[in-house]
Amino acid sequence: MADLNAMYDEATALKEEGNLEGAVAKLKEVLAEDEGFVLAHTALAVHLQKLGHNEEALAHAKKVVELDPDDPFSHAQLSVISQRCGNIEAAEDALERSNTMGQGGGCGGGGGCGSH
Repeated sequence: MADLNAMYDEATALKEEGNLEGAVAKLKEVLAEDEGFVLAHTALAVHLQKLGHNEEALAHAKKVVELDPDDPFSHAQLSVISQRCGNIEAAEDALERSNTMGQGGGCGGGGGCGSH
């Protein structure tokens, strides 16, 4: 099995070089090895939306929520991607879920996002 973290880092480097298409290709390689690699889905949602592939971006944002349903950030990202793709109702629903979760100690709590 490939070193998925190294592959993810390669995708990040490609993105930082301005090569979103290359980053997307590398992230898809990561998912070919491990469909449950949440960070790859998270990054793909953002990169694909920036490239105008809205349906695919939404699918990855939804997968993040499916894989990590208790993380307020997952729902917040789905909200942002949904809004940018023009689905305001879905964006509002996801934001409400994120905010509700955040009241329980998520992003708005003492630990902050990413502390878990």
